[in-house]
Amino acid sequence: MLRNVTLDPRYVALQRELGWYWTAGLLMALLVGSFATLGPRRWYWCLLLWLVATPLLAWWSYRWAEVEYRHMSYEVDENRIEIRSGVFWQSVQNVPRSRVQHTDVSQGPLERKYGLGRLVIFTAGTHHSRIELPGLAHHTALDIRDRLLPRQTADVV
Repeated sequence: MLRNVTLDPRYVALQRELGWYWTAGLLMALLVGSFATLGPRRWYWCLLLWLVATPLLAWWSYRWAEVEYRHMSYEVDENRIEIRSGVFWQSVQNVPRSRVQHTDVSQGPLERKYGLGRLVIFTAGTHHSRIELPGLAHHTALDIRDRLLPRQTADVV
């Protein structure tokens, strides 16, 4: 039974907020770094560079959240989980259920604010042994985690 798991729309708001923090930090570093490099006599170049970069980075961080949201999806069935991601470089990862060793659901402070969770799947092997599925509603992440857990096991630990 194939189940298409959509990202929660609140993920866009979360990514936008993270984008604003990233933009503010980068612009402050640009302003301070430019002023320190060019010196106080050429402060107008720093200001001009900052005034040009600010709206461009703000627009990019606002729009990128929607673009990324449209290009991510997950599909879960009885035998595998498929992760599609990427805007410019698209990738498709198929994780066989038999390779899943354990799973975690985590929430950072901002994810908790938006009611989102991140499912982390640990697989056997070294390449891509840790796979993160961000942007899920917390209850959806818990549901997928429960679906990926082994049904019957002889493990006594």
